[in-house]
Amino acid sequence: MSNFKDLRVWQRSKDLTVKIYKISNKGNISKDFGLRDQIRRSAVSIASNIAEGDESGSNKLGIRFFNISKGSSAELYTQILIAWEIGYLNSEDKDYLLEECMAISGMLQKLIDVRKN
Repeated sequence: MSNFKDLRVWQRSKDLTVKIYKISNKGNISKDFGLRDQIRRSAVSIASNIAEGDESGSNKLGIRFFNISKGSSAELYTQILIAWEIGYLNSEDKDYLLEECMAISGMLQKLIDVRKN
């Protein structure tokens, strides 16, 4: 196990969460409490489960948490698309957020693969 704060995937997912909070504090999405809160929970879940998995003390348990993070990333990806399609996000924010979700998911898969061996 390592220090989760040193993991680039944790750093990126934490930064993504901060960006999500900033974006969701303005415009129509800030007034849609259900979707706004769900998007925030999904984003927070990614970084939180990476931290918990890395600190779990075992590769098997760590991998379980990393897979939960991947699931949360897919959930966030879906919610971002929905927010964009109903007019809550502009194209620039949507593109950035979706790219980060995909990059983080790929990084998590690599981390899972490393921890399996």
